[in-house]
Amino acid sequence: MTRPPVWVVRGELDRRRYLGMATASFLGLLALWWAVAASGSVNPLFLPGPVAVIRALIDWWQTGNLVNDIGISVYRVMAGFALSAVMAVPLGLFIGAYRPVRALFEPMMEFARYLPAVAFVPLVLLWFGLGESSKIALIWIGTFFQMVLMISEDANRVPMAQIEAARTLGATNREIMRLVMLRSAMPAMLDTLRITLGFAWTYLVVAELIAANSGLGYAILRAQRFLQTDKIFVGIILIGLIGLLTDQILRRLHRFMFPWLQ
Repeated sequence: MTRPPVWVVRGELDRRRYLGMATASFLGLLALWWAVAASGSVNPLFLPGPVAVIRALIDWWQTGNLVNDIGISVYRVMAGFALSAVMAVPLGLFIGAYRPVRALFEPMMEFARYLPAVAFVPLVLLWFGLGESSKIALIWIGTFFQMVLMISEDANRVPMAQIEAARTLGATNREIMRLVMLRSAMPAMLDTLRITLGFAWTYLVVAELIAANSGLGYAILRAQRFLQTDKIFVGIILIGLIGLLTDQILRRLHRFMFPWLQ
């Protein structure tokens, strides 16, 4: 049986070859990192090798509080992301559905999404204090406005023919919103949530600047003060791996909910 060509636009790639190429890319990056560190051309203070990073991970596990740091960081990211989603999904859906709502909210959201979240740190401290709410609020600021606009575009891309067909059959505005727009836009909206979850992870370190005494971001900042570059690498890699895991969970959820799109 002849395999379909791979190097064509929108060509197909079976799962085994996909996993093989993905694994090779990670191993290639690891080999390059090891080679540069082992060559001695870069001071280990600036670029520790993989072995030193693994030792730092083991030390953090044995003498530190790695599990607690991972747990509190995951909680902060998920809480801020969930709060954004609960507010952004209905608002974005209404912006995509009704022109007056778009006129009221879209320009404001377009303006707010360019405001740097880190600039809100002093205000967040004043408004929410030093507890967990301030860290969750900063992650919310970093994700909410982008999420609203992306959800509104997902809703706006629902084919007008579907809406007109529902209206011809006597559907009310509420029924069109619930049975046509929401269901039609749901696959794209889930992809939007997956992308914005990545935004939430990128704001973790910024959020843990706010009087934190635990978390992966806090550990990275603390390691910076003591020039513990190997521990910084551990924190960065862990954030990337956990973020990749959550991304894959949402990808699997998308495939499970909408198998006809795969």
